[in-house]
Amino acid sequence: MEVVIVAVPVAALVILIAYMAIKIVREYQRVVVFRLGRCVGDRGPGVVLLIPIVDQPVWVDLREVYLEIPHQTCITKDNAPISIDFLIYWKVVDPTLSVIQVKNFAGASQGIATTTLRAVVGDIPLDDVLAKRDQINDVLRVKLDEVTERWGVKVTTVEIREILPPREVQEAMNRQMSAERNRRAMVTEADGKREAAIKVAEGEKQSTILRAEGDRQAAILRAEGFSLALGKIFDVARTVDAKTMTLQYLETLKVLGAGDSTKFIFPLEFTNLLRPLLDHTEKAADGQKAAEELKIEKN
Repeated sequence: MEVVIVAVPVAALVILIAYMAIKIVREYQRVVVFRLGRCVGDRGPGVVLLIPIVDQPVWVDLREVYLEIPHQTCITKDNAPISIDFLIYWKVVDPTLSVIQVKNFAGASQGIATTTLRAVVGDIPLDDVLAKRDQINDVLRVKLDEVTERWGVKVTTVEIREILPPREVQEAMNRQMSAERNRRAMVTEADGKREAAIKVAEGEKQSTILRAEGDRQAAILRAEGFSLALGKIFDVARTVDAKTMTLQYLETLKVLGAGDSTKFIFPLEFTNLLRPLLDHTEKAADGQKAAEELKIEKN
């Protein structure tokens, strides 16, 4: 019974010493060891053996974390007050410095971030603050990293979440946006009308060209047909003698006489065409007269 009473405290003491001496450090953790108040460096990952009571461990997380900076009122270069909130993403790169050099990194980072933000925004006009967020993020990251580097902490990213200008500025921006949209709509409509007019003009031009080309082809075909007709007429006319032409004129006169017209126009060469007929008639009359005179002489 006495042995049991003695063994229980001894076992408890051994377990306590083992718990204080053996530490299991994960991959994303490090243990900064202080031996009798003096830093002897960081340990891990894996199993870390400490001297109970002599060594004091401080756990450090190496994972990337973010720090939320609430809305901060800043004055731009053109004296416009705006409210900005943003996020800071950071990670520990030197566990020993992060423990020795700074007591409360989150609070220190927030103070540095707010003062740096006011300094950066104070050198930029309001329009640039609203339009150049990426540039402001980069400037903030560089300036914060210059400060936190001595703490063994790396600022990886700074992201502005929201920028709230004054109500008057928001109303002016809304009016400006509406006017800009109206201008773009008018420009787009004007461009559409111009393109439509150009298309119509090009269509009319092509139509006019096609009609002119058709008229030209038709005129050429008519001229060729008329030329062929004249050639045929000329070929036939070369075989027609004066008597045939006279008969054609007489036939034409017959058709004219059957009409209702009271005036007739005769070409100048009409008499020349009738001359052979007149000569033939005179010869026939002379022949008949000579025959009558010859008959009288015989009687």
